[in-house]
Amino acid sequence: MTIDCRGMRVLITGASAGIGAQFARELARRGADLVLVARRAERLEALAAELKEVEVTVLPCDLTEPGAVAGLAAELQARGLKLTGLINNAGFGTFGPFAGEDAERLRAEIALDVSAVVELSRTFVGELAASGRGLLVNVASMAAYAPVPRMAVYGAAKAFVLSFTEALWQEHRRSGLRVLALSPGATRTEFFDVAGPEAAAGARMHSPELVVETALRTLGRRNPPPSVAVGRLNRLLLTLSRLLNRRLAVMAMGALNGAR
Repeated sequence: MTIDCRGMRVLITGASAGIGAQFARELARRGADLVLVARRAERLEALAAELKEVEVTVLPCDLTEPGAVAGLAAELQARGLKLTGLINNAGFGTFGPFAGEDAERLRAEIALDVSAVVELSRTFVGELAASGRGLLVNVASMAAYAPVPRMAVYGAAKAFVLSFTEALWQEHRRSGLRVLALSPGATRTEFFDVAGPEAAAGARMHSPELVVETALRTLGRRNPPPSVAVGRLNRLLLTLSRLLNRRLAVMAMGALNGAR
């Protein structure tokens, strides 16, 4: 079952590439107007030029900066644009022993992966719920389901996103707002250009198309769940992981990431 997006306006963060850009293409194909947010203005403009069938608003923004979300909200209000959907997709990960990580880089990681998700959700959730047909998708990760040695901050950030989003799902079950935590595994995007190819740990890569298809198909269900993992193998591994105690789960993830 698919989701009807005609008459909607959806804000997508991290829209310049990968999963965010694919969300933009698929939502536009279903008739949604879009607000595209990312740092790289030229990438956003190129994507907007591609999506001629809908109204696209481009708002370049660095969400790691203080006041960025308030600035976005003010700009939308000034333009008279109301949202019916929000997809918090922007994020990045760092890879390596925690003791060797750059402190400023970790601050930016938490600001984007956690703080921006909370602030954007809080800023627009009332507006989304009031529309009667709103959607809120927060992109988590398979890393959310167990501690991840050598990606300690990223795994913890995504665990927060998963827990936070599932709680919002329960709070809004009767409001008409569809809330979903989307957990991709390794995906063919620019993520590993930033985190480093070693962070993939030989994982089987999925396509952004599969990730977005999974999200929209799940949202189109009569009674969508609070969260969904992408890919049959990931869903199987998630089921099996629940049989492990915490010690074994951490050790298994550490072995995958080369931690000693």
